Amino acid sequence: MIRKILAEETYKVRQEVLRPGRPLKECFFEGDLEEDSIHLGYFVEEQPVAVATFVARKNAIFETPIQYQLRGMAVLPSHQDKKLGEKLLLKGEELLKSKNPDILLWFNARETAVAFYKKYGYTTTGPAFMIPNVCMHVVMYKTPTKL
Repeated sequence: MIRKILAEETYKVRQEVLRPGRPLKECFFEGDLEEDSIHLGYFVEEQPVAVATFVARKNAIFETPIQYQLRGMAVLPSHQDKKLGEKLLLKGEELLKSKNPDILLWFNARETAVAFYKKYGYTTTGPAFMIPNVCMHVVMYKTPTKL
């Protein structure tokens, strides 16, 4: 049910969940088309209902040399509360760890999602900040030994 997909296959789910009412072009994120980016989709009846993207991207606040950023994780409202986000997150961690056990995974989490990520061992760092036209976010991360 989870498989690697193309960046373009994430956009409709991202739009409905992360950018409702906004143009589809706002669902293209920096790093989407980079060769080492990983896009995952959870499919029901051949339709993506949950997506997540992992991009090789460094954040200067971390000293770890190999870093990936989780971007655009989204689960359609009709499929929430089925642990699909958990499944995508854990599959992404598994893939990253198989690439290199020293990868640090970080991301900008919506404040409303912080409790979800904390259940999987992620830590917040720094103050909350606004992503324009979206909502308040906070940086979260997991050290390589915990992936």
